[in-house]
Amino acid sequence: MDWSEVVRQIEDGEGPRTEFESRFDRCAIGKAVCAFANSEGGLVILGVDDSGSIVGVNEDPESLDARLRDSLQSEYSGPVRAECGRHRTCGHWVHWIDVFRIHGLPPVRHDGRYWIRLDGTTVEPSRSDLQELFNAFRLVFTEWQAIPDSEIEAIDTAAFRLFLRSRGIEFELRPQHEVELDLLNHHAIKRVGERFATTLYGLMVFGRHPQRYPHTTNFFVQCVAYGGNERGADAYSVSDAMGTIDKQVELALTWFRSLRRREVNSGRYRRDLPFAPERVLQEALVNAVIHRDYAITDSKVMFEVFESRIVITSPGFLPKHSPVEQVKAGAGPCSRNESMAHSMVVRGLMGQRGCGWLSMRSGMREFNGTEPELVNDKLNRFVRVTFRLDSSIS
Repeated sequence: MDWSEVVRQIEDGEGPRTEFESRFDRCAIGKAVCAFANSEGGLVILGVDDSGSIVGVNEDPESLDARLRDSLQSEYSGPVRAECGRHRTCGHWVHWIDVFRIHGLPPVRHDGRYWIRLDGTTVEPSRSDLQELFNAFRLVFTEWQAIPDSEIEAIDTAAFRLFLRSRGIEFELRPQHEVELDLLNHHAIKRVGERFATTLYGLMVFGRHPQRYPHTTNFFVQCVAYGGNERGADAYSVSDAMGTIDKQVELALTWFRSLRRREVNSGRYRRDLPFAPERVLQEALVNAVIHRDYAITDSKVMFEVFESRIVITSPGFLPKHSPVEQVKAGAGPCSRNESMAHSMVVRGLMGQRGCGWLSMRSGMREFNGTEPELVNDKLNRFVRVTFRLDSSIS
């Protein structure tokens, strides 16, 4: 990276891929370099204050350059790819470290701790953020982790075979040990010591009773219909949609069909209308169960029907820290639980990947001319989609 490019970055200000440091601070620089290496890469610029003013670094340029290069080799838990540079302008020395994203290696730590870039700030990852980090590096998948105290018998092998046949994979009857090998190869089970345990993926896609374990108790869709527009109103219908993720969607939609229909005045007549198009709700529910953060074990997916709106809330936030605008634009598919997502595609419950929001928006526009609303609450850790039932209500 040459000086002209650095100047452009300074003019653009700090952001997701740019960090300013007014002086040499080993700890702050190390955290920023670590965070950039663990994300999409970025530029650490020394000698620039938070306002973007060039203040220079009051250190011998040759000595500082050597210290920065040496730190890249010695201060991290693994190799960090980066290029160092410096430039003298208006009597001040500005140094920079251009950090590249790590490929094919584990995420790195600085001073024994992981760091990531979140909303333009270097932070230490939460438990869920750390899981996201390892997911991004294809090292640990939440859905491929073993469920404590589970056993291979928790898998419905007939459902597993049917799923594989739907993918064009045919089998003859095999001995039990070969069935175990199939389950192992498809990440439905995992060897734990001398025995097999189900993975989260195996349990939620092929399990006989997925919610029977302490870790998975809340992995279902809770359905509630209220007689008003607030949660304080009387709930006239409550149901828990349990089972595998495809069964949860099926049961939630069955519950929805059982609700009383809305009465609407049309001239001298009254007619019944559905609350919302079922295909839109199916899309939202599928996304809620496959993209939820399964590292959050104390929350359920909520499917709530109010008089004026339908709200579907999923624990966690958008996968890979995707911006809301990117999701609304129909950007490429991005899933926290890729294997679960694939299972829904195979079963015909999920359409073209990456087009879920566009499909929901199109369905609601056609239904009543409204736009669905999407909230990505990182503080309280939930994603919420709201469908308005009346175009006159803002």
